[in-house]
Amino acid sequence: MKKILTVLAAIGLLFSVNSVSASEKLVIKGSTTVLPIAQVVAESFMKDYPEIKVTLSGGGSGNGIKALLDGTTNIADASRFIKSKEVKKACGKSVYPVPFKVALDAIIPVVNKINSVKDLSLKDLKNIYLGKIRNWKKLVGPDMKIVVVSRDSSSGTYEVWDKIVLKEKRVTPRALTLASNGAVVQAVASTKGAIGYIGLGYLNKTLKLVTIDGIKGSEKTTQSGEYPISRALFMFTNGWPKGSTAKFINYIQSIQGQKLVKKAGSISIF
Repeated sequence: MKKILTVLAAIGLLFSVNSVSASEKLVIKGSTTVLPIAQVVAESFMKDYPEIKVTLSGGGSGNGIKALLDGTTNIADASRFIKSKEVKKACGKSVYPVPFKVALDAIIPVVNKINSVKDLSLKDLKNIYLGKIRNWKKLVGPDMKIVVVSRDSSSGTYEVWDKIVLKEKRVTPRALTLASNGAVVQAVASTKGAIGYIGLGYLNKTLKLVTIDGIKGSEKTTQSGEYPISRALFMFTNGWPKGSTAKFINYIQSIQGQKLVKKAGSISIF
């Protein structure tokens, strides 16, 4: 009897250890604009739900949606809405993307801190990115060559910029094309003649924000619709979310979650 009790106790201890170690995993991939939001929210979420381990990575909106279609992520971050061709691909793989708006964002033009230019029109920005204006002196700035910094084609930020600023015309081949908001920040901060564009949450003291037609990209002007380059930020799931995925989506859309969105430097949905 004593041996039986010892065996049962050992089994119970083993079951207990396995229960603690077998934590749920939640994978989130995609937009580098949404990434800082997801990081701040995930840190708080894992404190409230210690049994769920969240892993995060960037790579761009297109790559996040591709990962959702391939079944390698639970949540796809996207700084633009899913394209019809992506929906078609998804349906072919029996994947049914469901969008959840998690934040608002302004895409802001930024220059190096030594640049005296403070305001540009949408037309000015278009001409810069098409390569038609190549020196800042033509825009009442310093006599300095313009270094155009842009994003790669898988970026949701690029697609919004392309639609609103470039009017879907090709960016100059002279542009330095980078894979993330963070890379744009570093390039513009370290290059005197550079101009780039980033999500509002990435703005820091190493850069100078440029207004557009006199309007500053901010929480107020984005929520009012006054700022011309604004958008919603999304998280996509395969079908209606369940389990840990549903918990995370509910968490980020809650009042607490939206406070964390603002803490990350972005704009809440309410």
